[in-house]
This record gives sequence, structure tokens and C-alpha cells, in this order.
Amino acid sequence: MKKLICISLFLLIFSWLAGLCFFAYTINHFHTDNSTHTQAIVVLTGGRNRISEAVKLLNQGLADKLFISGVEKNTSLQDISHSQDIALPEKKVSLEKKSTNTIENAIQTQAWLKKNNISSIRLVTSNYHLPRSIQEFQYQNADLQIIPHPVFSDHVAKEWWTKTRSFCLIASEYNKFLYVWLMRRLNIQG
Repeated sequence: MKKLICISLFLLIFSWLAGLCFFAYTINHFHTDNSTHTQAIVVLTGGRNRISEAVKLLNQGLADKLFISGVEKNTSLQDISHSQDIALPEKKVSLEKKSTNTIENAIQTQAWLKKNNISSIRLVTSNYHLPRSIQEFQYQNADLQIIPHPVFSDHVAKEWWTKTRSFCLIASEYNKFLYVWLMRRLNIQG
């Protein structure tokens, strides 16, 4: 019995490590589509350069609207423009201030998409955050066309296994992804 437990534990750890390596490879090798037009760009706050990247994509004409999800309650468009040193076209940008996590981002964004009759988005967030975000957004609307747009951070090492901080971030996000993937397959909200 003890041998069976050891073998099971070894297989579980090996599977988790193999999955982590695959996850890390995937997030560092996203193909970026810089030509397909979508009805809106959705950017999730919380990471460096996400908003400026989304504004750049809007200015390139890759969408007609920009939805910034997870903005702090007292933040205005002018505050964002000033802090990011970018110009935000007010008529094209909407701020969402209720979300505090990825699940809420997906729920609040879906309400905005429905209200504006939008069925295709370019989802802008950190590369390590994209797999979980896509799961959450597709759970809210399985018919939503999502073009993932990764933002890579200088603070996350490409050789993530050599830096403790990067390893912990990638492993943590992988665990969150596994949890969400499992919950969505079981059709459990939470």
C-alpha cells in the first residue's frame, strides 16, 4: 500500500510539473494576431503596459471600442491618460469599475458586450494571465470570438525556472488555471 501511495504521489507531481512546463511554453509562444479587426478591445487592468498596449491597438484601427475592466473606483479617463502618458479617445473608451478579479472581469465585460451587441473581442492581458482569462470569458459566453493579445512583462523571466519570483508567478497562475479549467468542466461557478 505504501508503495502504491509513493507511485501515485510521484505520478501526480510528475504530471503537475509536465503541465507546468507545457503551460509556461504556451504562454511564452503565443501567436499575436495584429491584423484581424474585432468589434472591441477588452483590457484587464493589473499588469504593466496592458492599457498602453490596448490603446495602441485601438489607434491602429483593430477595433472601434475599448473597454477597460477592473479600474479603481475613483479613477477617471484623465487619470489613466496622465499616469500612462497616453491619449484616450473618450468617445471610444469605456471604464468598468466593479471588477476586482478575473471572474468579475468576465461577468462585467459580458454585460457590456451584450448591451453593445458585441460578439468579437481582442482580449489584452499579461501572457501568463491569458489562458485563465480566456476560460472565464468563454464560460460567460461560449459564442464570443476572442483574439488573445498577450502583453509580456520585463519582470517575468523567459527562463522562468531560473528566477524564484518568475517561477512562483507562473506556478501560481498555472494552479489558478487548473482550478478554473476543472470548475468550468464541472460547470461550477466560483
